[in-house]
Amino acid sequence: MRVVTEDGEALGVMDTRDAIQKAREMGLDLVEIAPNAQPPVCKIIDYGKFLYEQKKKQHEQKKKQAKVTVKELKFRPGTDDHDYDYRVKRAKEWILEGDKVRAAIAFRGREMSHRELGSKILAKMREDLADVADVEVMPKMEGYQMFMILIPKKSAKPKSEKSADKTE
Repeated sequence: MRVVTEDGEALGVMDTRDAIQKAREMGLDLVEIAPNAQPPVCKIIDYGKFLYEQKKKQHEQKKKQAKVTVKELKFRPGTDDHDYDYRVKRAKEWILEGDKVRAAIAFRGREMSHRELGSKILAKMREDLADVADVEVMPKMEGYQMFMILIPKKSAKPKSEKSADKTE
């Protein structure tokens, strides 16, 4: 196996026993870094410190991942204009923050025979939010619900990024 020190200094190719002995003399551990390499690469380092740094790197990578949440709005076929306007306003805020919005219309009993009312509400919503959102899932029925999923447009930046741009 190829052995490297903590500083990156190559000690060359050694037998496993010799590498372990060398690590013990230095008061450190022998850690296999690249097991698939030919010959495998091992590093003489403090194993506790190595684990700590790996955990720290994973934490940083996790921080950088975008967290997209799906917010849900519920409507009924007879939803009034004021209620509709309020919900569309909320949806616009969520979309500008970078969240997805799931608009669902729940049908009960005889309302199922008037699905066009639900389609009209979703179509109106799609038009009202066309400047900030794209449709990810077109309106479709699932049981007693008709739903549509909206996502932020690529050109529309989330508010957190906009405020960061102003401060720079």
